[in-house]
Formats: sequence, structure tokens, C-alpha cells
Amino acid sequence: MAHAPEPHPPLDARAADRAAGVLLGAAVGDALGVPYEFKATLREDQQPRMIGGGLGPYEPGEYSDDTQMQVCIAQVAATGADLRSPEALDAVAANFQGWLSGGASDVGNQTSLVLSTAARAPGSAGTAMREAAREYTAGNARSAGNGSLMRTGIVALAHLGDPAAMAEAAIAVSALTHPDPDCADACVLWCSGIRTAVLHGTFDGVREGLALLPPERREAWAKRLDEAEAHPPHHFVNNGWVVHALQAAWSAITRTAVPEPNPAEGRFPAQHLQSALEAAVRAGTDTDTVAAIAGALLGARWGCSGIPLDWQQAVNGWPGLTGADLVRLAVLTARGGTDDDAGW
Repeated sequence: MAHAPEPHPPLDARAADRAAGVLLGAAVGDALGVPYEFKATLREDQQPRMIGGGLGPYEPGEYSDDTQMQVCIAQVAATGADLRSPEALDAVAANFQGWLSGGASDVGNQTSLVLSTAARAPGSAGTAMREAAREYTAGNARSAGNGSLMRTGIVALAHLGDPAAMAEAAIAVSALTHPDPDCADACVLWCSGIRTAVLHGTFDGVREGLALLPPERREAWAKRLDEAEAHPPHHFVNNGWVVHALQAAWSAITRTAVPEPNPAEGRFPAQHLQSALEAAVRAGTDTDTVAAIAGALLGARWGCSGIPLDWQQAVNGWPGLTGADLVRLAVLTARGGTDDDAGW
């Protein structure tokens, strides 16, 4: 008789390091992109810096709503909760509401409207939010924003051992604010990429995730990934749309060369993370979101140890978290809520 997948497989030191990089990678990408959101696109000779400002305005190294909302999910996932369960979704939705009223520095239009409508509705927080999101999507042709993809990395860590459960959780968490099929598909693909990166140290999981999509949608997404690999990140100018956001992030990752190792010259493969995040910021427009999306996958591939130390030390944000706090939330999630004996 076949055994059920283990939701939280044991992680060796290298895989634990990669898990530790998921939320931190998203946050450093977010903070790196904050100063340039909706401003003139950076040139190739301009290096992004965590100087703050942006729409917050933010302090240097401070992350935005992209990571703030992912923290809301992580606070539930780090307890070992199954993110598909009504109880977990209620808890996440309640966290979103608490964030909106007590800490949100910048909120997307769709997310703001859905959360505000749900706050006035009867029933549990999760049910009210899903219903408000469904109503919004039914009445708006442009409801496939990037607001759920930006927060999806932690969902992969909550279901590392079971790709089918991971896909269900990604769809369920997305549907709290963004039930559009493009949003659901994008979250599934990116979670698949993060899961494989943590477990196996490759970027192969994004394309492998096509098998987790509805059959009739796989070909379209395969072509979208092909397009991303054929064009630079700034080609996908409408990156407030979830499809272009994913394509810009995937372009930044796949079109940035992984350095050949040469310790004598100070070159290491993990430097790909920094270069690819800078390329994601140069996509322009919604710079913090594209870089946060890319950062979650890059952190999953290259690990916490692949993130520049000055970025790790600088990153901070609501509700008073540091880089070390983000690492702890990620590792607890990957371990199913079990505290980490290794001292992460």
C-alpha cells in the first residue's frame, strides 16, 4: 500500500539553509526594489541600493507590503498548520485584517477593497474574504494582479513533501484576495519552483510545476515561460499583472548568468542571487514586487548563506522583524512548527 507523502521531510544542513533563504530572499528583493517603484527604469550601469523612500516612505532596508503580507501567512505556517484547512485560512485572513488596520504601509487597490469589504461581512474571516474576492473578480476584467504571487513563497515551505497539497494550498491562499485562474496558476508554478529549489538545489521546479496546472492551461503557461527566457525583464512592462510579474522575475533569474566558480578571483555561483535581483529591479514599474517574487525563488536556490551579509543585516520591517526573525519563521515552517535545534 502506498504511503501518504510526508508533509515536512527532514532537511540536511544545505536544504535547511535554502529553506532559510526563502522569506529572507523575498524581503531583501522587496527592500532593494522599494526606492525605484514606479520611477524611471534604472540603466544597466546603475546599481540598486536599499536606500528606502518609495511609496511608504520606507527606511533604508525596510520591506513593503509584499513581505508584510507574506509575514501574515508565515505567522500561521510556522505553527505547522496545513494552509489548506479552513482554520488556517481563517487565521491568515485575520492576520491580513490586523495588518490592514495596524501596520500596512502600502496596499494594492484590489487587496484593499477585498479586505475592507470582508471586514464588514458576516461569517468567518476566511469565508468573508474569499467571497469578497470572488465578487470583485466577477465584476472586474482586470483582477489578475500580482498581489498573491508576491506573498506565495512561504506556502511552498509549508508543504515541501507533498506537491499536490502544496498546489492546493497555493490556490487557497491566493483565493483569499486573488482567485483569478492566472493568479492561481502563477502561485502554483512559483511554489513548485521554490519547493524543488529547497529540496534539490535547482530551478527546475518552475517548469515541473506545469504538470500541477489544469491540463488545458499548461501550453499557454509553457509559452509564457518561453517568452520570459527569450526577453529581458523590462520587456514585461505591465508587471502589475501577475503574468508579466512572473515573466519579469523568471527572465531576471534565467537570463542572468550563474558565475563560474573561481575563489581566487572572488567568483562564486551564489553571486547569481545578487545579480539576478538587481536585474529584477531594473525591470522597472512594480520593482519591489518583481524583486520580491524573484527573491523568494533565488533564496530557495542559493540559501540564506548566498544572500549578501550587508543585505541580511539591513533588512527590516513590519511588525518589527529583522532578517534573523524572517529566517526563523521560514525554518519553523519548513520543519512543521518544530523548533530548530541547530540554532537558526
